[in-house]
Amino acid sequence: MASTQSPGTDLPQNINRSLSVRAAQTPQKKRLSNLTTASTIADSTIDPPSRPDRYSATPTVTGDALSSPAPAAPAASREFQADEPAAGAAVPAGAAQAKQFGPPPDESDVYFQPKSLRFWLVMVSNFVAIFLVALDRTILATAIPKITDDFHTLNDIGWYGSAYMLTTAASQLLFGRIFKFYNVKWTYLATIVVFEVGSTICAAAPNSPVFIVGRAIAGIGSAGIFSGSMMIMIPMVPLPKRPMFQAVFGMVFGLSSVIGPLVGGGFTQALSWRWCFWINLPVGGVAFAMLLIFLDNKHIDRPNVPLWQHVMRLDPIGTFFFIPSVISLLLALQWGGSTYDWDNWRIVMLFVIFGMGFLAFAVVQIIMPKTATVPVHVICQRSMLAGAFFMLFLAGGMMMAIYYVPLWFQTVKQVSPVDSGIYTIPLVLSIVVSSVMSGIGIQKLGYYVPSMLLCPIIMAVGEGLLSTFTPHTSSSHWISFQFLTGFGLGFGMQVVNLAVQTVMPKEDVSTGIAISFFSQQLGAAVFVSVGQSILSNLLMSKLRGIPGISGRVVVSEGASSLHELVPAEYQDQVTEAYNYACTRVFFAGSMLCVATFASALFMQWRSIKTGGPGARGPPGAGGPAEASTSGDRAGPMRDLDSSETESHEMGEKKPKQSATEAV
Repeated sequence: MASTQSPGTDLPQNINRSLSVRAAQTPQKKRLSNLTTASTIADSTIDPPSRPDRYSATPTVTGDALSSPAPAAPAASREFQADEPAAGAAVPAGAAQAKQFGPPPDESDVYFQPKSLRFWLVMVSNFVAIFLVALDRTILATAIPKITDDFHTLNDIGWYGSAYMLTTAASQLLFGRIFKFYNVKWTYLATIVVFEVGSTICAAAPNSPVFIVGRAIAGIGSAGIFSGSMMIMIPMVPLPKRPMFQAVFGMVFGLSSVIGPLVGGGFTQALSWRWCFWINLPVGGVAFAMLLIFLDNKHIDRPNVPLWQHVMRLDPIGTFFFIPSVISLLLALQWGGSTYDWDNWRIVMLFVIFGMGFLAFAVVQIIMPKTATVPVHVICQRSMLAGAFFMLFLAGGMMMAIYYVPLWFQTVKQVSPVDSGIYTIPLVLSIVVSSVMSGIGIQKLGYYVPSMLLCPIIMAVGEGLLSTFTPHTSSSHWISFQFLTGFGLGFGMQVVNLAVQTVMPKEDVSTGIAISFFSQQLGAAVFVSVGQSILSNLLMSKLRGIPGISGRVVVSEGASSLHELVPAEYQDQVTEAYNYACTRVFFAGSMLCVATFASALFMQWRSIKTGGPGARGPPGAGGPAEASTSGDRAGPMRDLDSSETESHEMGEKKPKQSATEAV
């Protein structure tokens, strides 16, 4: 009898096969009746899903469920009418699971209107906003030496970049929650306003501390712009079409990087470095106006909850521990070896605060899953975790090149800020070329992992060659070495965001994107400080014994002022010291590229053309093709959360389905 069958029985397949044979011998009306009866049998015996979702996987039919006789046949359920294949048709492994990944099809398909002027105006507005924040990251590179001269300090050089990226990283995860619960349009516009306020403070800053405060405020705004730009694009562009838009995203980022050093150098030499920040106001005004006019303000029904629930859903307890821990880490890296010795009690205490604060933050995320900024089931997803480390190390390698190559030109080659901006064109222009190539390749192949593997390989070679610079390096060498570094970087700049949109359930996409950008900003902030620490420590070591030069002078004077403080007979020694310090920074960047490659090896092979785990990876790639029979949708390595997936919104646990069960 059917009642003795185990849950793993083949009866569902036998019944479908039997119905297919009978259907071939009956009229069309009888065939439809049989299919309806089969659907009714399934409907009557399926455990209801814990979270109704019309894009969720088709529920499982067990063998025990077939022991009871079929009831009278009502109309087939709406869910089965939508998902049930024709009788006898082959169902791809994991196809049902794939339905719950990526944006809802009735949203992106409707809003994807490439022939509409309004569509392109919104997309252009989005890219203008990205141009805004990317310009602010690179326009400072050629202006830093003059800023340090005006403020009479080299000690804060790391903070000029780190303050911006630190607050971006600290608030990035919070914006992941904000965009999930609140109106995307108005939140996005508010972040542009915050960024503009920070830029205004920087432009008018009378001293270094005020300038750093302005950079910190601008960083908060940039965090919202980064996350918001993705949240605007996702419902407007279907997943298979997104690689090209992500490529344009990278191209805009690269173009702003090309223009940034040139504009920064031009303003610094012709007018003042302060115009590097005044220029953000008209660009931001254009972005704000276009988005205000053309971006739809979609109404989303949300429950009316008390104020305390609004506060709690943003994870205030976790944020309380998280922000001090990150600030303590950066302060320790900033002061260690330059302001204080590494074994100084202040540095030791900062590292202790970082460790305890981060541990407390992790505990809060585990014991309070409903309001967690970084839910455990999200960060422990294999591709999410690997992608986070990928972005952390890649951003560090990127900033060590973008910040310290212009510094090398100004201090070793002793060129003007404008010329140093011109000389870095090969680095940033190659980013544009490879970003477009990466987008085209991913859209054609359907897989993003090859780009993630190619990126650090090429970039490591490029930065390794940068570390061979000497004061007499020819132009053919520094042009080709920079081009190679940027060419590798462009292949991986925006790929992790695409991977997040492919592998994560749609309700977790905003959180995954925030984690990706957080890793990028944290890596940039931390490793810019690491680069500054390497530079200062090596300069002090190499310049000992020169009359008029001490450790205090090295950290208190501007980068381009040291040559003016030493006698003529010691000029070459100062140049050699700068060259050695900068090239060690480049070597550290090449080591970060090796770590980036190691992270890419753990990424899952998923296809953007199916938008989920039903994608078939290449042989041996660990894709869902192998997972379909074993229930391991991650290939040879299971996701870290393979036992169960926790719904942080509903506070309940849902066991994962294997691909066979989903069918």
